[in-house]
Amino acid sequence: MKKIHILLFCGVFLALPDALFAQGCCSGGSGSPIAGGASQGVLVEGQMEVASNFQFMSSDRFKSGAKDMAKLFESYQSQYLYTKLAYGVTKNLTLSIESGYFLNKTQTSLFDSVLNASEQVQSSGISDLILFPRYDVINKTTDKKRVELTVGLGYKIPLGSHTDSMLVYTNPLTGQETYTISPPLVQPTNGSHDFIGYAFYYWGFPKQNFRLFANALYIQRGANSLGEKFGDYASVGLFAGKTFDKKLSVTLQVKGENIAPLTAVDNIDLLALYNVDVASTGSRKISFSPQISYNHKTWTVFGLYDFPLYEYVRGAQVASQHQLTVGVSYRFFL
Repeated sequence: MKKIHILLFCGVFLALPDALFAQGCCSGGSGSPIAGGASQGVLVEGQMEVASNFQFMSSDRFKSGAKDMAKLFESYQSQYLYTKLAYGVTKNLTLSIESGYFLNKTQTSLFDSVLNASEQVQSSGISDLILFPRYDVINKTTDKKRVELTVGLGYKIPLGSHTDSMLVYTNPLTGQETYTISPPLVQPTNGSHDFIGYAFYYWGFPKQNFRLFANALYIQRGANSLGEKFGDYASVGLFAGKTFDKKLSVTLQVKGENIAPLTAVDNIDLLALYNVDVASTGSRKISFSPQISYNHKTWTVFGLYDFPLYEYVRGAQVASQHQLTVGVSYRFFL
């Protein structure tokens, strides 16, 4: 019974490559790629899962507080590939190793009439490694319902660069080039070691092929080598799902998020050193995500789209707009 239950909802997880997406227009954070939006419990003992998804994000929308405002730059876009390898050590304990790679992160400036072009700041590369054990605290199953409570405690290790630089000036006489640190928004990682707390509650009705579940996530950020401490991230998600013909599943999610402001370590002047305006960091958001998945034997393919319903940002920042995730999951027994 548990094997079937896992396959029904394994396709509704999503990565959070930009958990700090609204961390500021000039100081926007690259976030922490993790399966933080995942609604997942534990695997069966001896079961292994290999999962991967692709996430596309883009925005040309800017806000001050809750109101739209004029563009500060033309647009932002990222393409992110996330991979997870998990194993059921016991019936209650699952260990996973997760990581991601940014195929592209691009910030496009406003059109320059002198240059007759829009300049772009780009980067790509590996992001972070996440060690993420999960443990079933409650697991009760009857003919009429199933109740499960899972908790997890993870650790994020930065692998990629958070100090990529960009060319800002070339001396016309000597040809000497001057570089500066690129905005955090286009760095493959924020460069900090973070702790991750996670809880997942599932309430299913097997005969009706219907389920309700919720999750909560908290990321406690550390400081990176530049003296930046990105704001802690917290989210709560509520889900309702229905399976049709034992293979096709539809799930609706409502999620609330809060990102604390970025702070400077030892009163470092981040604005002067790296053009990072800490006054334009931190946000709150409510979003709606319809999700669909299809199961065939031990394979699951899925897709979801995130619709921002409400967003409030401190200062002036790029806001959420488009976020699409598609992926595949394969589970087997060793």
